[in-house]
Amino acid sequence: MTRTPSVLVLADGTTFEGYAAGHLPEEGFTTGEFVFNTALSGYQEVITDPSYAGQVIAFTYPHIGNYGVTPLDDEALHPWCHGLVVRDLSPVASNWRSVGPLEGFLRQHRVPAIVGVDTRRLTRHLRAHGALPGAFGHASPDVVRDAASRARGTDGTDLVSKVSTRKSYTGGEGDLHVVAFDYGIKTTMVEQLGSRFRLTVVPSSTSAQEVRDLRPDGVFLSNGPGDPAALADNVAVVGELVGTVPIFGICLGHQLLSTALGGSTYKLPFGHHGSNHPVQDLATGRIEITAQNHNYAVTPDSLVRGVVSHVNLNDGVIEGVSSKADRCFSVQYHPEAGPGPHDARYLFDRFESLLRSGTLESI
Repeated sequence: MTRTPSVLVLADGTTFEGYAAGHLPEEGFTTGEFVFNTALSGYQEVITDPSYAGQVIAFTYPHIGNYGVTPLDDEALHPWCHGLVVRDLSPVASNWRSVGPLEGFLRQHRVPAIVGVDTRRLTRHLRAHGALPGAFGHASPDVVRDAASRARGTDGTDLVSKVSTRKSYTGGEGDLHVVAFDYGIKTTMVEQLGSRFRLTVVPSSTSAQEVRDLRPDGVFLSNGPGDPAALADNVAVVGELVGTVPIFGICLGHQLLSTALGGSTYKLPFGHHGSNHPVQDLATGRIEITAQNHNYAVTPDSLVRGVVSHVNLNDGVIEGVSSKADRCFSVQYHPEAGPGPHDARYLFDRFESLLRSGTLESI
């Protein structure tokens, strides 16, 4: 296949050469915040994770697309990421579940990509200098370079309102009713909750009173994109609900709950994006391998209420908080595991135990 040359330029001027793939935007380039993901598989789940809104995903694994795509692996109706960086995009889809090649999927959903890039060099640069905004495309290098100089990261940006559902919807079965805030909720999260509870998924803009009117037994705070510090209204709603109903939060939901408990957040240099991060449960000493996708974290020693429950064994980042008095807990990582290991799926059972017993002390 003959491909059009493409160039990638980061905001600091660092330049990479490659070839255009996937969707070719009319303006000749796309911009976003560049982050790298270290997962060896699960590229479709990564691409369709709404938490990547505003970002360009660079895969560290060199061969992407080997097993094609299937609607069964979608984590949202369509990708929200701004683009992909891949070393080798496989033209062959070899898997009995596949319905087509990855590049066809990217074209269908208008996701630009650049291939043939030295992703090892790019990853090392992002590790050294942090996640950076930039641009890539098949336009002239001067045009792409100018776009990179104007590109912006996710700092201070509310991306949740873009990815959240516009209308509430229901699902699941069970005697307990859970209201789930959609800040960018993944399909696997909905499936895990729906297998245990009667579920109502509501827009991110839903008020505390509207949630109370639904008479839930518990509230779930989902993952989502962007800077939690830009979501003061969402934090205020969570703050009104804390202490009145059991709450479980994941990823962005963890950051919002922690902020409602008096904490604060900060941006990590290059974030955690992958499916092999070791996390320790401080109460039991148990270590689990987790899937992660976040650029922000809870500031150490910032909680006014509650305690730290989990920590990342790679760098000590706070990975979980809980408050027995307020009947709430949250984790920074992804126990739904889409993609990733299933070590942490017990947390959904922990949430059910909390709803049935009314206390965190019994689980």
